[in-house]
Amino acid sequence: MEPFEIQILGCGSAKPSTRHNTSSQLVDLRSKLFMIDCGEGTQLQMARYHASYARLNHIFISHLHGDHCFGLIGLISTLGMLGRGHAHSLHIHALPELETLLRPQIDYFCHEMPYEVVFHPFSYDHAEVIYDDRSVTVSTVPLNHRIPCCGFVFREKEGARHIRRDMIDAYEVPISQIGLIKNGADFVTPEGDVIANERLTMPPTPPRSYAYLCDTAPSVSVIPLIEGVDVLYHDATFATTEEGRAQATFHSTSAQAAAIASAARVGKLVLGHYSSRYDDERPLLDEALAVFPNTVLAREGMKIEVNKNCE
Repeated sequence: MEPFEIQILGCGSAKPSTRHNTSSQLVDLRSKLFMIDCGEGTQLQMARYHASYARLNHIFISHLHGDHCFGLIGLISTLGMLGRGHAHSLHIHALPELETLLRPQIDYFCHEMPYEVVFHPFSYDHAEVIYDDRSVTVSTVPLNHRIPCCGFVFREKEGARHIRRDMIDAYEVPISQIGLIKNGADFVTPEGDVIANERLTMPPTPPRSYAYLCDTAPSVSVIPLIEGVDVLYHDATFATTEEGRAQATFHSTSAQAAAIASAARVGKLVLGHYSSRYDDERPLLDEALAVFPNTVLAREGMKIEVNKNCE
């Protein structure tokens, strides 16, 4: 099975602190590397955790608060200094206002940059597929925040069926037919007998999925859009004692995040986007565990394997 892995670069909120960087993470799926959000200091976190600059081609920005996008211009500049060429454009998926804000900075600070930055605007008021290739789709999830904001769902596409080596050998299937059989074709013997694909293969590995919902008040409208995902990263800015503050700032408590995870029947919940008022996030975890047992705290540098029946 090819890797599907999330690496946390930053899981704090509002401003960088000595404990947490602002929001950013990497999604490594079938040898493709995507970034979600790019808070201040993201490129330093990439260097610290030895993340690949060369494989990064798509960045998804959830909304235009600075702790989710202040790191972009620095990262864009660094990619140019590292020799990124014309053949490797950088694609930024965001609300349309981001290009208005960022393009003058690119033109001023990076006017001789040897590669192109391509903006792909999306709408915040409805869910839509904003990225699609042969192995994955990325869809938006409209969120409930103070300004337009979207989460993202990464869904792996179903792969080819698995060959049964014993049956392939038994029916003397030529190598030239293997690819067709993996994609569902039956096999016709030289004598004209049709061997059903189900005898020659096993079902494909179930596709995996990951949802990122950061900077949002709890909202039942997201449940059908994330239902059954294997891993959910959800805003858990505050403990229940600060529920009033969470409501006023359109954020979630850890218990509210756990309630969403439970209602959506996800595999694993990852809490993040912590307020800097907490020196220890264990109370946030304890509150979530009481509602949804398969919950973990995000921390900088951690890697999360996305698989079925996440443990």
